[in-house]
Amino acid sequence: MAKKLTLPEILQMKPQGRKITMMTAYDYTTGMLVEKAGIDTILVGDSLAMTVLGYDSTVFVTMEEMLHHTRAVKRGAKNTFIIADMPFGSYNASCEQAVMNASRFVREGGADAVKLEGGVVAAEVTAAVVKGGVPVLGHIGLTPQTVTQLGGFKVQGKTEEAARQLIEDARALEEAGAFGVVLECIPMGLAAEITKAVSIPTIGIGAGPYCDGQVLVYNDVVGLFDKFVPKFVKQYAKLDEIIVTGLEKFREEVQQGIFPDEEHSFKG
Repeated sequence: MAKKLTLPEILQMKPQGRKITMMTAYDYTTGMLVEKAGIDTILVGDSLAMTVLGYDSTVFVTMEEMLHHTRAVKRGAKNTFIIADMPFGSYNASCEQAVMNASRFVREGGADAVKLEGGVVAAEVTAAVVKGGVPVLGHIGLTPQTVTQLGGFKVQGKTEEAARQLIEDARALEEAGAFGVVLECIPMGLAAEITKAVSIPTIGIGAGPYCDGQVLVYNDVVGLFDKFVPKFVKQYAKLDEIIVTGLEKFREEVQQGIFPDEEHSFKG
């Protein structure tokens, strides 16, 4: 089993030109599989609100739900660097609130770091959490928790002014002490600019090939969630079809009296 990466080792990957791999996970089994695949880092994303819990938006997931799933992932991926998403409302009120809840993810959830959304506006909170002893991964561009303010799920940074703001956002997070920043749904040329503008790693999701690393949602990658498949997602498997076929076979065999047979029964 590969040795768990430390934060300094992750930070060194950018100057070394080594791409960082990140995948979401939401439970024990998924965490175990992602670790077995040798992915560098796991994000317990608030995307579990929709992919696992069936909510219509990420804003509905709670601290307690995020902690519950973070603990489960930790049990399955003990040797992987785990980042927990701070849910909407858990860091927005004050720096004190942010530090308290970030600390809970480390102490109660077993996470190694937290992720929170926002650029310049989140810099003060980011600095407070880092000062409180919890590493922070920033997130700019399309920020799902505030998608209503952004006018929906759209590519960000398409105008010159918006592009300048995103560069400022990334620099503000770097200055605040964030160890990296997720770039979501922005043009690949702008992502390349941002990546060059900061010394911390950039992790792309719908931001093209020039970031220092890439993250995708597990359920999208393996084809378990087909309600909506974004343009930037590459499905490496279609497990939903395999699973449904297996379940249909089970139903048919039970109805026809084929299962269980002697091989799958105990004898006295």
